[in-house]
Amino acid sequence: MLSLGGRFLFFAVLIFASGAASASAAMSKGFNRLLDAVVRIDVREVAFEDGAKRFSASIGSGVILSADGLILTNAHVASPRAVELSVTLASLERVGATLVGWDHWTDLAVLQIDVAEVKRRGLKFTHAEFGDSERLFVGQTVYAVGTPFGLTRTATRGIISNNQRYFEDSRGVNGYETGAFNTWLQTDAAINPGNSGGPLVTEDGKVIGISSRGYLGANNLGFAIPASTAQRVVGGLRRDGVITRSYIGLVPRELQDLETFYAVALNTGMLVNRVDPGSPAARAGLRPGDILLAINGEKIDGRFPEQLPPIQNRIASAPVGSALKLLVKRGPQTSEFSVVTEKLESRVGEEWVFEKWGLSVRKVSRTFARENQLEDTTGVLVIGVQPGFPADVAGLSRGDVITKVNQQSLGSLDTMKAIHAAYVAKPAPVLVEAQRNHQVSLYVLKP
Repeated sequence: MLSLGGRFLFFAVLIFASGAASASAAMSKGFNRLLDAVVRIDVREVAFEDGAKRFSASIGSGVILSADGLILTNAHVASPRAVELSVTLASLERVGATLVGWDHWTDLAVLQIDVAEVKRRGLKFTHAEFGDSERLFVGQTVYAVGTPFGLTRTATRGIISNNQRYFEDSRGVNGYETGAFNTWLQTDAAINPGNSGGPLVTEDGKVIGISSRGYLGANNLGFAIPASTAQRVVGGLRRDGVITRSYIGLVPRELQDLETFYAVALNTGMLVNRVDPGSPAARAGLRPGDILLAINGEKIDGRFPEQLPPIQNRIASAPVGSALKLLVKRGPQTSEFSVVTEKLESRVGEEWVFEKWGLSVRKVSRTFARENQLEDTTGVLVIGVQPGFPADVAGLSRGDVITKVNQQSLGSLDTMKAIHAAYVAKPAPVLVEAQRNHQVSLYVLKP
């Protein structure tokens, strides 16, 4: 027989167990809803390699985020190179999809399910919700859900190993820059090829990250883009198809262990490691070794590497063409510089292939021109030559910069496309002017 105290304890345990069961049921419901929102993405894309078109197929993951079928995935899963996209729903039915927007800087892309097809076939799907990635803590349980090696709707469990991982090398897939404006979530939940673009979620099914990368040959080292970054990008891609950012040409470095050299207090400012030639910052007079103390009157702290992406994002988020007031320490002097931003561009320009010449090229971007000390963005970079074809026979090779074709300057790829179309219709010798190691040479492409 239980005493009064014993009965009270017994009932308290029952109440606690009932509450725990209710919470568990709610979490289970949320997680099951999330599972129904995760999709497999099959991609067929074209690449312009070695002077020819190369088609390839790949598999990735994604998560439906809205009732009208908007899907979030990785930019390296679905890019403008995609010629065919299809999505496998939780019901195992496959439907078509289109690319809405793409942002390689954050490795995120947005797709749209073919809603007309879904309605016509009487299919259904659910959508997931974002959680708060800013409140994650190291050791918190998370799940990576996706399609590893083609195994659909696979969930792996782990923890948040680090909630602010920084990568110094910002070059992502195919040479595109990735990760300059955000830190990453690190997890030991298994992330394998095919997981890319799938959600990293909490136990209640809230999306707090998008799985993006892992270390080959390493165990339990996976990385995801935080939901706080993804939410901003999704809105912009849905509205405009692209994310427009500002650029001034400062390459930062953390100040950790360098404060005494520059006579600055701890947690004060960011070191300017490099200034891109010809950039707005260079034109304004900034130099490597300057200490950036404030942007538009707001003090900054770039002591540690993890603090650099938010500072870069602050600059990138300014309207293009706006004037930023930069407070800079140079030696013992402190001065203010006014820097007018430009539109941020990738070093990787538009690519194309001219199959009859056996020549694949990439448009020279402003960033590439500055990095390689070219006078301007006129021309195309040779990225591949097919053996035995006219470009190869003439002597063109990878790395050459073609500036003129038949004495016409190449301000865009359209000029070269038109000349190639005329060549296809009526083959005739073509005169090409190209730079190699800043030396100009002439080449003749013969039919």
